[in-house]
Amino acid sequence: MEEEYIYKNENFKIVGILFEVHRNLGKGFSEIVYKDAIEYEFKQNNIPYEREKEFSVQYKDTVLNHKFYADFVVYDKIILEIKTVDCFNNSHYNQCLNYLKISNNKLAILANFNLLSLEYKRIIDSKK
Repeated sequence: MEEEYIYKNENFKIVGILFEVHRNLGKGFSEIVYKDAIEYEFKQNNIPYEREKEFSVQYKDTVLNHKFYADFVVYDKIILEIKTVDCFNNSHYNQCLNYLKISNNKLAILANFNLLSLEYKRIIDSKK
């Protein structure tokens, strides 16, 4: 049995916007420029999002002092993390997995704008 493609339509719209931003800006800008362009596209396309969404970490009976800030939460259920790196590494994947864990979301999209072509990965929390 084939596993369901989680949030297929929402994923398609988000990735389309990522490609649109990369097509227009290319590589070489800092992350903040790409985030501003993505935010512009979300507004133009009436896609609900929160930028720099804060998450707290619950540990036993307390909330830890350190907070996490996801670049975007889109459709109130998809984490979008933007990078400008030579290539993804384990710390990028782990960051997304941590965001999924503390947010109780199931899907993160990790996008890299620092290459000739946009690179992106879907990261699914299989425990949910």
